[in-house]
Amino acid sequence: MAYQGKFTFVQIGAPNRSLIKSYADIINAVENEANRINWKFKSRNWQPILFLKKHHSHEEIIPFYRSANFCLVTSLHDGMNLVAKEYIASRDDNDGTLILSQFAGASQELHGALIVNPYDIEQTADAIKTALEMSRELQHHKMKQMRRMVMSHNVYAWASSILHSMASIQN
Repeated sequence: MAYQGKFTFVQIGAPNRSLIKSYADIINAVENEANRINWKFKSRNWQPILFLKKHHSHEEIIPFYRSANFCLVTSLHDGMNLVAKEYIASRDDNDGTLILSQFAGASQELHGALIVNPYDIEQTADAIKTALEMSRELQHHKMKQMRRMVMSHNVYAWASSILHSMASIQN
């Protein structure tokens, strides 16, 4: 209850594969749970969850990246690495915290992130609490570390690595 009225969880959920029944069922279940939580805990000027269920352009997402206290990426298998890296790239003030699934490939290189098992609800909840209560100094230290990695491991470095590999195979 300490965060009631002070913290809103924004879920940006692009509806992909919504024509597949199992995916549509999951989206409906998530939406129903968000509505249940909102009705239980909302106040006159606040609701705990904002579920944005539509395709968003990059320009629409950037303000969310820049204003979020943290970004939660809970992939159940490798994926969503670009979301994690876009969040980091947008944090030019070096604040904010990344909470990242251990199953996302980016968890191997983004050492400043809080790494969670998304199947472990308590661990994920503890990571959210840690992110909300983390000192600005520690946020800055971790974010600078991750921003250095993202800036140096860009598409040009990736392409160069592939070309060097290819050249070494031919020799």
